[in-house]
Amino acid sequence: MMISFILNNQLINTEQPSGMVLLDFIRYEMHLMGTKAGCREGDCGACTVLEGVLEGDEVRYKSIVSCLTPLGNVHGKHIVTIEGLQKDQLSPVQQTIVQNAATQCGFCTPGFVMSLTAHSLAPEASDKEKTIAAISGNICRCTGYKSIEHAAEDLSSILEKKDNNDPLGWLIEQAFLPEYFRNIAERLKKIKPRNVAPGTGIPVGGGTDLFVQKAAALHDVDLQFMSAYEKGHRIEFLDKTCVMDAEVTTSQIMQNELLQHYFPRLKEYFKLISSEPIRNMGTLAGNIINASPIADLVIFFLALDAQLQLERNGNIRKIALREFYTGYKTTRLEKGEIIEKIEFLLPAENAAFNFEKVSKRQHLDIASVNSALLIRTEKNIIVQAHLSAGGVFAFPFYARETIKFLEGKEIDIQVLLEAATVLQNEIAPISDIRGSKAYKSLLLRQLFFAHFVELFPNLISIDSLLEKIAS
Repeated sequence: MMISFILNNQLINTEQPSGMVLLDFIRYEMHLMGTKAGCREGDCGACTVLEGVLEGDEVRYKSIVSCLTPLGNVHGKHIVTIEGLQKDQLSPVQQTIVQNAATQCGFCTPGFVMSLTAHSLAPEASDKEKTIAAISGNICRCTGYKSIEHAAEDLSSILEKKDNNDPLGWLIEQAFLPEYFRNIAERLKKIKPRNVAPGTGIPVGGGTDLFVQKAAALHDVDLQFMSAYEKGHRIEFLDKTCVMDAEVTTSQIMQNELLQHYFPRLKEYFKLISSEPIRNMGTLAGNIINASPIADLVIFFLALDAQLQLERNGNIRKIALREFYTGYKTTRLEKGEIIEKIEFLLPAENAAFNFEKVSKRQHLDIASVNSALLIRTEKNIIVQAHLSAGGVFAFPFYARETIKFLEGKEIDIQVLLEAATVLQNEIAPISDIRGSKAYKSLLLRQLFFAHFVELFPNLISIDSLLEKIAS
């Protein structure tokens, strides 16, 4: 199958295997060595490139890691490496790095430049916090980061002057980007979409999990790229229900303004879920179908009692997410089925939601234990609850017995202590690299309490909990 895309300023037509990772194509087929091969797990950011997608008459850019991006996922897109930013002078991004001595050995520097350039292309206004967050997926082993933070701060000051009426034109005039960027949209329109044959090949979303586990095994096999479907990236609100297409990314969920209204701490929660490039790539359906016992998005949506819409040859069936998993890495998905949509009721006015996660690193790490709670109350009586947790069972855990115990009870410390005992009896954690069985049990108990401390501070405080436990 011919794969066509624009790499920097060059139209690429290649018959290389669609499972070949973009990083290898860039380095070993195109001999562009500025994109570095580091961890090959999406963790270090040395291989970061820009991905431009045509939306109407404009190209929207974001940072991605090329080590986990299969070549089949870049058809019809604009991929930019550090060489694609080459001009007669350094860009303001590069200049701020030089002026702040924010590079030493230089191995990681192209990745930092690409992440900060992607941030410069973002449609929303910049500030110091957003600029630093843009390099959340980049690791440097030399500088100690402070010099890089100073460079990001200087860049954010420059970006405050960006012309939001013509951001692309402003960025070209200010030497952030070469002149050829003006014509990319028209050139992408000339690339024909891929013909999609539903039901053939191994389904691949963003590749952020599959290509960590088995990149070599996927190199030469038949793959079905879900991103090729025209209708796959929508978040819709129908009455009191939210419906998301399977290919919606974590970043799209995080940045949706209406979802932020219903979940005011949504951005805070999602910053605990991987780095920006991975959030830009990882899809909702991919997180669900990979069936990890600690999948962050699954735990989030389990607490919303979400429903899955499955499709096979035009036939649709629905299943509750809490009924979808049958064992470790096993699901009720039938042969030939794909996840098409996920839907859930938006929280009512008397409902509250919280998400918690503990990992070895606070950010950018796999959870040891994570948990989410949606709770609806009337006069401090729990009328409805949905509680989920990861890392404490063979698959994403929905706490049926604890929910049954909580509903109808008044929120007080004694009820929570009793509910925590019910919860401990429901779970079955195992000892592994992320913690012992006893540690995970204790973590979940603490996260359960944390939900109520966060959501009902007038009823439950840490001090009162500790005092009751001590007595």
